[in-house]
Amino acid sequence: MIKVAVSGARGRMGSITVDAVQAAPDMEVIARFEAFSDPSIVAAADVVVEFTRPDVVFKNAEAWRTLEVHAVIGTSGFTEERIGRLRDMWGTGPPNCLVVPNFSIGAVMAMRFSEMAAPFFHGADVIEMHQSAKADAPSGTALATAGQLAEAGSFSPPTSEPLLDGVLGADHFGVGIHSIRQPIEIADQETRLSSHGEMLSIRHTAFGREAYVPGVLAAIRKIPDLPGVTVGLEAVLGL
Repeated sequence: MIKVAVSGARGRMGSITVDAVQAAPDMEVIARFEAFSDPSIVAAADVVVEFTRPDVVFKNAEAWRTLEVHAVIGTSGFTEERIGRLRDMWGTGPPNCLVVPNFSIGAVMAMRFSEMAAPFFHGADVIEMHQSAKADAPSGTALATAGQLAEAGSFSPPTSEPLLDGVLGADHFGVGIHSIRQPIEIADQETRLSSHGEMLSIRHTAFGREAYVPGVLAAIRKIPDLPGVTVGLEAVLGL
């Protein structure tokens, strides 16, 4: 039986994770951690799943490393700089640390398909939409997708003159990133790749947080086998 602690257990994603772990035949929740909790309640866990805000995630990660508990981090906002900082702080495992920009298996597959297609196109944009209250923009998934596209292909930003600040989106190594925030519970991302005469659109939409549950459970089961700090659900899925 895998002993699991959930950090941010009262949040929307944290509460769904608690229910999913409790329903899994090979897992049990042994701790529910919040900002006011004593970190030592996590010490008896095999894995802690982290769903807190970006401003506290490093403090929590340091605690989990000290307690020698594997950590699955679902907190968004992990830029390359923050991932580097985490690697420096965490070091080598075990325990191991897995940072997951998106737990949706469909979203991960869409990212992989985009990466595979990137070398064959000249223009690339990532367009993502989330609820208005999302803590950050762009999403961690959009940043990860743009990074993968930039590594796999070679793109140039548009030369149009912007008449409004930000109208062309952010330029991430030649890949455009565009964030839309609307008062609706949705996670939607589209990659648009184009060359002369054609455009390929790869889109994924999650209508509810239940879409993330299979990925969370798979990450909990797999993390003991991953080395040190790993980024992305791809390593869990063998992609």
